[in-house]
Amino acid sequence: MLHIPVLRRGQPYESAERAEILHHATGELVALVSQANSGMVRRDILRMRDDVLEAFTVADLIEMSRKAAELFCSADLPLGDPDGETQSFNAYIEQLSATTGMPVTYCRRNAEKIRKVLDEMETVVGGLTRGLELEILDRGYGEREGHMLSFFRAGRIFGAVLPSNSPGVHSLWVPAIAFKAPVVLKPGREEPWTPLRIIEAFAAAGVPREAFGFYPTDHAGAGELLRSVDRSMLFGGGATVRPYENDPRVEVHGPGYSKIVLGDDCADDWEKHLDLMASSIAANGGRSCINASGVWTPRHGRAIAEALAKRLAKVEALPADDPKAEIAAFNNPGVAEAISATIDRDLSVQGAIDLTEQTRGSPRLVRRGRCAWLLPTIVWCEDREHPLANREFLFPYAAVVECPTADFLDAIGPSLIVSALTADPELSAALMRSPIVDRLNIGPIPTYQISWDQPHEGNLFEHLYRQRAFQKEPAA
Repeated sequence: MLHIPVLRRGQPYESAERAEILHHATGELVALVSQANSGMVRRDILRMRDDVLEAFTVADLIEMSRKAAELFCSADLPLGDPDGETQSFNAYIEQLSATTGMPVTYCRRNAEKIRKVLDEMETVVGGLTRGLELEILDRGYGEREGHMLSFFRAGRIFGAVLPSNSPGVHSLWVPAIAFKAPVVLKPGREEPWTPLRIIEAFAAAGVPREAFGFYPTDHAGAGELLRSVDRSMLFGGGATVRPYENDPRVEVHGPGYSKIVLGDDCADDWEKHLDLMASSIAANGGRSCINASGVWTPRHGRAIAEALAKRLAKVEALPADDPKAEIAAFNNPGVAEAISATIDRDLSVQGAIDLTEQTRGSPRLVRRGRCAWLLPTIVWCEDREHPLANREFLFPYAAVVECPTADFLDAIGPSLIVSALTADPELSAALMRSPIVDRLNIGPIPTYQISWDQPHEGNLFEHLYRQRAFQKEPAA
């Protein structure tokens, strides 16, 4: 039986308490995962060397990231214990799909996203630092365009509380290594595979093992991790992230409420953008904060919703190993049932209708054996104040809402990504000025299209580093 250990400063530790992770479809035991308690998490973080990566230049660590990219997708890597069992890339994909319910094709696409970020770390770091000369971070100071700059790493130890729903999000924390910050990770319960494989790829590429902590743990342990590190990243639903929204030490990655908006100048040509809207809603199984959960338009709302419903109603509930699978099974059917019940409850409020269910002629909730799926759902909201007009769920869901463009910014609410289908300079300028739009795409760019030379959500460099005032007497 596979065993996944705790990593304490990079060294494997087998705990007496272990969690079972099961195959989502068969219920078979896939692996035992050692569990860390909150006391262990706190003690180990306090004892961790925060300067272990200072022996390397940023350029050295970028080169190690490139090597890690190749190893991540090709090598047989340890499962936490250098002297224990190894895992091939294909086994990683199979085990990832088995315990999460994600389609194998989805797992491979997300693995490629991680590989790409590791391989192009120089570009990623350049984007996060806005092209800062890397030697300035090595020395702590330097000149840029005649101005003296100095930075210090305020994030001495960096932590991340990670999800189980989308392997691609792990590409967001990996630049911390290039920025010389040791990392402490709490994996999602069903998804220890990806963060552990990234750690082992880094270690095989030459990054010291003691720069890593890996702590499968419970809610209390996750809270202790966030309190004990200097800077951190937290993934989760609204209730999980809400207590940390005003904590500057924690970069919150919660619901995205990402949207597509059509300007007055493009609304009549909405059919040209149907593929973009559908893919923004359904790409990667609709499980990411960068999927669109709303389409806002000044007119033709019902027609847009009907066309999207017709397109997405073709998606079927298929086994995870089926190459045609487009949506993930929920490894906990109760979660799928609760989400579907929430939507049905809100649909009882006048002003909204589920057009996909009408088009399919069958319910969105599909149960087969241990598995449950939620089929794509497009809701037409006649009332922009309807409870379903601005919601996000863990499957392909979107509301289509009519609203005058002049009212967009008052109505759409905070949005991680807005893809604005418009050439109207006034609407573009209003969106550009808006503090509620975190990432803005002007033109026919899908919400899921990420440019890795720009911050995705927050800026990890600014999260880890602070600029100081600095003067140095010129050399005699």
